[in-house]
Amino acid sequence: MFKIQTLNNISIKGLERLPRARYEVASEIINPDAILVRSAPMHDMEIPPTVKAIGRAGAGVNNIPVEAMSRRGVVVFNAPGANANAVKELVLAAMLMAARNIPQAWDFARGLSGSDAAIDQLVEAGKKRFVGFELPGRTLGVIGLGAIGVQVANAAHALGMEVIGYDPEITVSRAWQLSSEVRQAHSVDEVVTRSQFVSVHVPLTDSTRGMINAERIRNMPRDGVILNFSRAGIVDDEAVIAALDEGRLWAYACDFPSALIKDHPRVIALPHLGASTREAEENCAIMVAEQIRDFLENGNIRNSVNFPDVVMPRTGRGPRLAIANANVPNMLGQISAALGEAGVNILDMYNKSRGEVAYTLVDVDGEVPQAAVERIRAVDGVLNIRVIY
Repeated sequence: MFKIQTLNNISIKGLERLPRARYEVASEIINPDAILVRSAPMHDMEIPPTVKAIGRAGAGVNNIPVEAMSRRGVVVFNAPGANANAVKELVLAAMLMAARNIPQAWDFARGLSGSDAAIDQLVEAGKKRFVGFELPGRTLGVIGLGAIGVQVANAAHALGMEVIGYDPEITVSRAWQLSSEVRQAHSVDEVVTRSQFVSVHVPLTDSTRGMINAERIRNMPRDGVILNFSRAGIVDDEAVIAALDEGRLWAYACDFPSALIKDHPRVIALPHLGASTREAEENCAIMVAEQIRDFLENGNIRNSVNFPDVVMPRTGRGPRLAIANANVPNMLGQISAALGEAGVNILDMYNKSRGEVAYTLVDVDGEVPQAAVERIRAVDGVLNIRVIY
């Protein structure tokens, strides 16, 4: 029986992927094998030593102490792409709201009073204040071409916009999904200088913090629009407000209100609605629950943020060893030697590294003596080891 602790309300659609015959799932549980989380902060949480995996029912993992988990050999999963359509739709809505001055016009209309005839007169007199512009022919620059960025780029092209994209680490699968009409940029600076709209779709890291800063905003075409539905901190809010006040920027749309920006008349600040659809919550929960289950039952890793993807079909009916280790020389040799000296025959083995860590799956023929397991566990650089029957 595997034990799963939930730190937030996880969609029942996802929890249904964890059959009750094999899984105990609860918010209060002792010695869990895995944790499912949405937005609950985990950096100051005491994470039990029994935890082997953490599944984030969403894309960002800023609320999880990923580096500390990597040192323990705990695999952290997320659900990339599961909320992509929801975020894409919100980005498109924000583009339209900004271009047509919809929030300002709505506030104006809600503030009208008097008879219908009086309101009609006020509408005709006031509507000229909200003249906007249309999207076709305008250029959208997309920074980050992951699941969300690709969908935003393709949708904007379908609306008649010119689209350029930048992502030095775009995957082959995402490149196949991207419209051939999306032009390639070679730097963030190239994107901002060529785009009336700039939409960022990158994680918040040391290298992306403040990516859209005062200098880059100055290099945008006048009356540009910045869209940030990734993470607060990627865009410099102070630089944005200064540019809006100077009349250089037309609008700023984001999912992260703050005291500085929330009341500005040219800011559309939404309360972190990017993935707030029933469909996105269900998709994220299903995706991460299936990944956790495959990891616990088979040792396979898909969509981890700290370990490599390692998926190996089961060979025969014997046990499988799942080993998280530091990416150091002769690790496979030491694992093989320990099994060989114990008389255990290796049927299949798969090892893959990612930065400073690596992960190894070993299918064997017959029982694995506990002494062999302990010998592997004692190898310098082994972070943890499981025998999966």
